[in-house]
Amino acid sequence: MTRISVAVLDLAGTTAREDGVVEAAVRAVVHTVTDGGAPPDLAERFHAARGGSKIDMLRSVLGGDEGLARRAHHLFEQDLLHRIESGHVTPMPGAAETFAGLRHRGIRTALTTGFSPAIRDRLLDVLGWRELVDLALSPDDAGRGRPHPDLIWTAALRLRAESAQHIAVAGDTGNDLLAGTRAGAGIVAGVLTGAHGRERLQKAPHTHILDGVGDLVPLIDSHNESVLASPA
Repeated sequence: MTRISVAVLDLAGTTAREDGVVEAAVRAVVHTVTDGGAPPDLAERFHAARGGSKIDMLRSVLGGDEGLARRAHHLFEQDLLHRIESGHVTPMPGAAETFAGLRHRGIRTALTTGFSPAIRDRLLDVLGWRELVDLALSPDDAGRGRPHPDLIWTAALRLRAESAQHIAVAGDTGNDLLAGTRAGAGIVAGVLTGAHGRERLQKAPHTHILDGVGDLVPLIDSHNESVLASPA
């Protein structure tokens, strides 16, 4: 067991409450680009792709049609930005306290998301989180989005983690947990405040299931105390 020194936290659904605006934006743009001919299993495709990059999500929803996906992604960003500016995305209870608690303990924090850098940065400004975290990453910064491990490995490099075992990952989707496990993180925690419920998260590889992001600091404290108490 290794002491946690870096926390990699998902944005929407884990640290920020989005109250369905992502799904609403996806539904709106898919109906637009398909002239009302959205796939009948749109909801199923959307929920299966949650946590990944938004262009990949739209490719999945639109059956792999690259042209439609790129057009939809452009419209999606415009629609979502309007919803963000209208105040539909708010801090999750306990999020700011979690950032402060991690910093107080010397644990470096990265926020990761499937949104583009432009959407991500606007969210950070609206939420007032620019100064609360050490790093914020989108798939554009890392190569691939979740469920690939690239975002977590990029955070590890930039925040100088000694190994993946020093990282705690927390997210609200199965893709977050797959990414954390594939990265080799020491803690991979599902959070029950977002896209996927307990049953779905428990089917994904994980170390813990948390009621909310506010439970992460006590979990890391317990983990690190166990490391200190272990014989050398």
